[in-house]
Amino acid sequence: MKIIVFTVSFILFSINSLMAQQFIKQARIEYEVRNKIEKNTDGGIFDELMNEKMPDFMTTYYTNTFSNNKSIYKFERWGDEKIPGFLKEGVDENIWFTNFNSDQFAMQKNFWGNNILVSDSIPKLKWKLENENRMIAGFNCRKAVAVIFDSVYVFAFYTEEITFSGGPQSLNGLPGMILGVTIPRLSTSWIATKVMLNDVNENDIKLPKAKKEFKFYDLKKLIEDRTKDWNSDDEKENKRIQEQKAKQFWSINL
Repeated sequence: MKIIVFTVSFILFSINSLMAQQFIKQARIEYEVRNKIEKNTDGGIFDELMNEKMPDFMTTYYTNTFSNNKSIYKFERWGDEKIPGFLKEGVDENIWFTNFNSDQFAMQKNFWGNNILVSDSIPKLKWKLENENRMIAGFNCRKAVAVIFDSVYVFAFYTEEITFSGGPQSLNGLPGMILGVTIPRLSTSWIATKVMLNDVNENDIKLPKAKKEFKFYDLKKLIEDRTKDWNSDDEKENKRIQEQKAKQFWSINL
């Protein structure tokens, strides 16, 4: 009799545990993105006046809508800072699309005043899982680390409670959704502020269209051509320029 009671109790406990454990397969996630604004400290009085008025960070909000193993990540709204127009140009036109069913990735990027569409296979990242956890937007997240562009470290927190293996922009490949990211060399962070389960329109998850599509290799050539004259005879200044050139490349390709 005791064995029967124990068996029934165990079955009921297992059923309740399964019911309590919910795995999310579709949702809209809002991310707060903070970019540190690099200020010119080598200029004259005009640069000093600009620096005084300019905030230290630029905040933007993006949404990542996913369903049926597809997602679209795009601009939602600006933060409260007063940002000069030249820093905001084209930011609200950037779009990232991922389709894990067909291994298809596409991103629409504003490339120095012109929108271009890069369409390629989904970028593959090699992650190392860490024994560190953090709560983000109400979800228990585990830390993972990856290296992109050979030397740029990415620190991410993902949750297995959301089964989609994606994240902000082109970041993906973990056993769950990435809800928090920091890339120190880009002075940028992404943090999920809310997960909306009842606000998903699958018709919004569609591939951006363009007259001409590029591969990542083509984009690399475009950036190299655009920045080939970025140099200086002054060693210190040239080092700063090359660092800026590298950041431009990482930011555009991410």
